Amino acid sequence: MIDWTGMRVLVTGGAGFIGSHIVDRLIAEGAVVTVFDNFSTGFREFIPPRDRLRVIEGDMLHAAQVARAVKGVDFVFHLAANADVKNNLSEPCKCIEQNLIATQNLLEAMRAAGVRNIAFSSTGSVYGDATIIPTPEGAPFPVQTSIYAASKVAAEGLLTSYAVGFDFRTWIFRFVSMLGPRYTHGHVFDFWRKLQVDSTQLEVLGDGKQKKSYLHVEDCVSAMLATISAARDAINIYNLGHTDWIEVDDSIAIITRTLGLTPRLQYTGGERGWAGDAPRLLLDTARVRALGWRPRKSIEEGIVDTLRFLMHAPYVLRRAERDAAAASG
Repeated sequence: MIDWTGMRVLVTGGAGFIGSHIVDRLIAEGAVVTVFDNFSTGFREFIPPRDRLRVIEGDMLHAAQVARAVKGVDFVFHLAANADVKNNLSEPCKCIEQNLIATQNLLEAMRAAGVRNIAFSSTGSVYGDATIIPTPEGAPFPVQTSIYAASKVAAEGLLTSYAVGFDFRTWIFRFVSMLGPRYTHGHVFDFWRKLQVDSTQLEVLGDGKQKKSYLHVEDCVSAMLATISAARDAINIYNLGHTDWIEVDDSIAIITRTLGLTPRLQYTGGERGWAGDAPRLLLDTARVRALGWRPRKSIEEGIVDTLRFLMHAPYVLRRAERDAAAASG
């Protein structure tokens, strides 16, 4: 069992959705936390000032900035990434730079500073169109269906090679999509945002039959800390997800019921919501559950918690509208 009291921890992407929840838990457990974030998608509202928290605004592609952030820390949680899966083909270099080159910069900074412990947020998307469902950690990787997933596979390769070559200890977490407070991208956010514009109709990417697992962010953080405490190996790879999964149509029913709306649904496309989308995603989580961890919240509770957050965080919608306006020129 790791005692985080007094431990100096760096959280890259610590102002983001999952990263900020990790920051909260670590501080509650007594750690001294440094957040490194460029705030392109993170929010300062997620990491309010408090004791034992330092915030560095910086760029993971700036090696010197990363080196300064790493100096003197004991453990790194690497959450900084380009997580825009849906639009990954529009800017293919963005995934490579922010998911792979940024990871290389971090690993080199850690090696130079003598820091050897790193937890990494990968993705269940690395399994592509899985032929084994639920999909275990040992399943073979198929042809990659998105640049996002390919960049995460490559980053995993860097982490494992540094573990073997430079005596690092690494934890690789392959996530399903997360839900809960501070959620700012993904299908629940997209549907909620569209319904703010027009509550009478809702465009659905795909046929509504895509079926995937989701996990509440608080359950995710608990699972990460449990595996880190239990680890005995240099390389530790875990799927993190719920044992349940849900169709898009059923998720829409929960969203519209919670909001008190009855929009007309407009389906676009076939079984994939977008190029690179995996229409089926359910991970085998037997490995993490063997440690005694279980998700405490259902997928429906996660969706409802997400909506409650969004309804009381207008700054999230304002940011999305500003970013959309900037992208359109």
